[in-house]
Amino acid sequence: MYDEYTTTIKVGDKDYELLLTTRATKEIAGRYGGLENLGEKLMKAENFEMAIGEIVWLITLLANQSILIYNLKHKEEPKDLLTEEEVELLTSPLDLAGYKDAITDALFKGTKRNVESEPDSKNAPAG
Repeated sequence: MYDEYTTTIKVGDKDYELLLTTRATKEIAGRYGGLENLGEKLMKAENFEMAIGEIVWLITLLANQSILIYNLKHKEEPKDLLTEEEVELLTSPLDLAGYKDAITDALFKGTKRNVESEPDSKNAPAG
């Protein structure tokens, strides 16, 4: 869908695209106080169960953004949203370790800025 902005993961036997949207950013900000606090909160999770819960929540949130966009464009054939229960049942703790990298990648892609320099005659090499 938005290949340059997504990271693909597999939950069970199905691929999901993780996508950071404005809506997801708003939900993350509400939960963590902003994207900049997310990493710190995950690293300081009081216990393993809480850390797993946060990763599952983020995977579900980011994976559902692509589904919500699809449903917005295909109202006659909506897809079911991914649930936290599905993520918990269809993954192993080893999968979740890889998903942390996928979350980081999706957040990076969603917040990166493409900066292009325009040719400027004063900076151009003398011909």
